[in-house]
Amino acid sequence: MKIRVRNHIGAGFFLLILFVSVFYTGCSDSDKNKRRAVTVPTIDTRFYIDLDSIEIAKKAKELDKLFIHLQKRTGFNGTVLYAEKGRVIFQKAYGFRNVRRHRDSLRIDDAFQLASVSKMFSAMAIMILKNDGRLNYDEDIRTYLPDFPYEGVTCRLLMNHRSGLPRYMSLAYDKWPDKKVPMDNDDMMDLFVKYHPDRYFKPNTGFHYCNTNYALLANIVEAVSGRRFEDFMKDRIFDPLGMDHSFVYNMRGDTIVPLYIGKGVPGYYRRGWRWREMENDYLNGVMGDKNIYTSVTDLYKYDRALDELTLLPDSILREAFKPGSKKYWKRKNNYGFGWRLKDDMDSTAFHFGWWKGFRTFYIRDMKHRKTLIVLSNKDKGPGSANFWNIIKSDTLMLGPCESLKRRSRR
Repeated sequence: MKIRVRNHIGAGFFLLILFVSVFYTGCSDSDKNKRRAVTVPTIDTRFYIDLDSIEIAKKAKELDKLFIHLQKRTGFNGTVLYAEKGRVIFQKAYGFRNVRRHRDSLRIDDAFQLASVSKMFSAMAIMILKNDGRLNYDEDIRTYLPDFPYEGVTCRLLMNHRSGLPRYMSLAYDKWPDKKVPMDNDDMMDLFVKYHPDRYFKPNTGFHYCNTNYALLANIVEAVSGRRFEDFMKDRIFDPLGMDHSFVYNMRGDTIVPLYIGKGVPGYYRRGWRWREMENDYLNGVMGDKNIYTSVTDLYKYDRALDELTLLPDSILREAFKPGSKKYWKRKNNYGFGWRLKDDMDSTAFHFGWWKGFRTFYIRDMKHRKTLIVLSNKDKGPGSANFWNIIKSDTLMLGPCESLKRRSRR
């Protein structure tokens, strides 16, 4: 509390000095041809920087204590990054790459499978193509995928989970003949063409969270851009943002499913009292709904790009955070383009993920400019309530960082 009072007093004193300086600079003598020379006092801003450092250090210590507690109580194993107002407040790795043998300490630049947090990147690829003038959100996707067997489905409906399409994983479980052979996005499409399973509902008549929607977005990106999905993501998102530890996992060229993925951090699951490394799966050949690997530091670069409009103009980007469905009392949160939208928190978007030994959490409180990223290579760990408590805690009394100052001057 003392730190915050000092911040307010210091800020008030600074504004007072600034006001007096500007006032006297603008004053003139009665003779209009003569101006009074006023020397503007030099203000040592290190005082305010020091106060910010104290606030940041205090918050970092508090967060470290929390995650050490979660590590002891829940077995948390992963990496964490928390930021406010464009500044990294805390980042740290807990645990090991080899969970079973407690070997190879994790690093903050280690790449984890994002699971469903990958969806926001697939939506970003579609928005980039929209901004390029090569795609229309409301065009029937058969314009881009002529063999697609259902009518009335658009990119907007896919991104908002309002297509009503059936689950490709269930279809593959029943119809993919050899689970030792990888299934890719084209194979997924072929299954829909061949078997044409019933839809849950007609397009745009309901909401149904379904991985099929985002897997199809990867097909559309390839059809429209003429590039492989993983190459498009690298060239248009990862490389421009300096996301050097990020990639899209796929099994192109593999005739059998490799036993383990062998790239990025391995995921682990618990069987009995032992942790075991998660084996690869034939469904890991399908991209768009999952399969992006990245680190907390790379994901924060992406987070900054959203604030600084690096990849897209605001007119395009803002649609990602608009509710795609009408309010419905049974639905806890809404959905935008690759983002869940928290109904009871103003301007807060998030996504969580779970897949084959990984759990991921990404929360953006855009009103208070808070970001929390938690990546874990265990299929069990702390619940999301722990992370929401971090976001809902008091906002730090920090001055604006340089990147936000630059944006405000644009």
